[in-house]
Amino acid sequence: MQPVLAIHEVSKTFYTDQQVTPVLDKISLNVQEGDFTAIIGPSGCGKSTLLKILAGLDAEYSGDVQLKGAPILRPSQEKGFIFQEHRLFPWLTVEKNIAADLSLRDPSVRKAVDELIGLVKLNGFEKAYPRQLSGGMSQRVAIARALLRKPAVLLLDEPFGALDAFTRSHMQEALHDIWRSNRTAMVLVTHDIDEAVFLSTRVIVMDARPGRIKATVPIDLPYPRSRASRSFTELRTRILNELEHREAPEDYNI
Repeated sequence: MQPVLAIHEVSKTFYTDQQVTPVLDKISLNVQEGDFTAIIGPSGCGKSTLLKILAGLDAEYSGDVQLKGAPILRPSQEKGFIFQEHRLFPWLTVEKNIAADLSLRDPSVRKAVDELIGLVKLNGFEKAYPRQLSGGMSQRVAIARALLRKPAVLLLDEPFGALDAFTRSHMQEALHDIWRSNRTAMVLVTHDIDEAVFLSTRVIVMDARPGRIKATVPIDLPYPRSRASRSFTELRTRILNELEHREAPEDYNI
């Protein structure tokens, strides 16, 4: 089966007048349709840089990256990207933010927007503006906007990092529901080990700079997942053990 994303020996180096800084070193990884891949590793190991390469936002690298068999050369609607900040248009309502450059007068767009509002559980907030929404609600709008374009993969760069613990937990459950509903392939960069284990089908553990894949940990826990279960705790401990020789445990949300 052809992977949605095929990443082959991707390396990245930053050059300045003062120094040469290797950031990624021969990253190879395939993402299949329906996968939920979480990437975790020490600060500065290149997680977000890799995500930008996958999104087509950074073309200065060596190696090969393909989306459904075609080289990734630039950003496109086939690659949805969710940032830590929601980046909504403050002058548009929820439904218009989701539609963005598409017209709600088009019956097919109207129907799709209404379905997505239901999927992200924002019924009743269609006419609300971003200033009237919580941080978690705003991120749900951003996710719905990306999904409207029917991306082959949704890339998420610490999307809940700015949220409080309660809202973050709620948003993890919401994202899980969204993924299980449509099975869009997702790649999540996070510092939160619990988040990675709770959401993903596998966790990619990256080593310190230059970033390399140190371990791939399959997450085969049944749904719904309990953070208090023994199997959940064992997986969390396994991932932490892979990390802690490089960075102290307190640097991670566990």
